[in-house]
Amino acid sequence: MKNDIQIQQDVQQELKWEPFLNAAEIGVAVKNGVVTLSGIVDSYAKKTTAEKAAKRVAGVKALAEDILLSVSPREEKSDAEIAAAALTALKWNSAVRDEKVKIKVENGNVKLDGEVEWEYQRKDAKLAIENLEGVKSVLNLITLKPKIDPINIQNKINNAFHRSATLDSKKITVDVIGSTITLRGTVRSLAEKDDAEIVAWNAPGVLNVKSELLVEEPAYAFED
Repeated sequence: MKNDIQIQQDVQQELKWEPFLNAAEIGVAVKNGVVTLSGIVDSYAKKTTAEKAAKRVAGVKALAEDILLSVSPREEKSDAEIAAAALTALKWNSAVRDEKVKIKVENGNVKLDGEVEWEYQRKDAKLAIENLEGVKSVLNLITLKPKIDPINIQNKINNAFHRSATLDSKKITVDVIGSTITLRGTVRSLAEKDDAEIVAWNAPGVLNVKSELLVEEPAYAFED
């Protein structure tokens, strides 16, 4: 079982492994398996990249993200420029029907609204925006309105879990009530928890996914 110092070292190494990041800009603190990231970066994309890197580390039970965003005046973009770039990004994203998504920008903070049919479209809309220069945060308020009714959702999700190379399907149970999915069981990392939720969201007709998955502490053998 990893202690907090070992988890801290692994998270620091994972941040160094990301070529997009300057690990020296990001502080890592760990208490009882809960990781807090701090520091200052110059783009929203770096904040999200650091978060994803920490989630991949085994032993991390939860993540608190206190990274601040500081953009130099030279790289500042007006709200109008960000809105125009966001609209173009959505137009060039084949997964998203841009006319279904409304964009509002205030002080570099982007709010997305509207309706789409699939969760991957909702996620892709956010991903298309968060890498744009000048963006400070992205609030995704897009809702789902699927055209197809859910049929045999539980079997479809269980089969997808079995096919996945990143999930231990034997440790995850799926409960279905209408269009709402509840996931229970244990996973080996926050990244695996995210993967399970993504698989559940990808099932046709799903409108809500409740995750009660717990991150288990794997046993490790360390040499003296």
